[in-house]
Amino acid sequence: MSRFAGSLIETARVRAGLTQAELARRARTSQSAIAFYEAGTRSPSMATLERIVRAAGFEMRIQLEAPDDHDASLDRWLDTIPSKARKAFEDDQRRRVGASR
Repeated sequence: MSRFAGSLIETARVRAGLTQAELARRARTSQSAIAFYEAGTRSPSMATLERIVRAAGFEMRIQLEAPDDHDASLDRWLDTIPSKARKAFEDDQRRRVGASR
């Protein structure tokens, strides 16, 4: 997690326009701790990571989702459009696949 956490901290800090020292002061930690985290040489706990990200003005959200199945998503979308538009889309897709072979 250390490299992921470091990237997350650095991204939040840069997007907030903060220096490492400014972020450290806001997060009640040291500039060297922020530097170690960003470099991936130390790994913060989840609580520390959340505190640092919040100090930069962001919120951490973690969720699990099923993998995106393109075909299932496409089928759901096709079910929402009028049949004439669906036929036109499918015909266009067949032409594209045929042209690429």
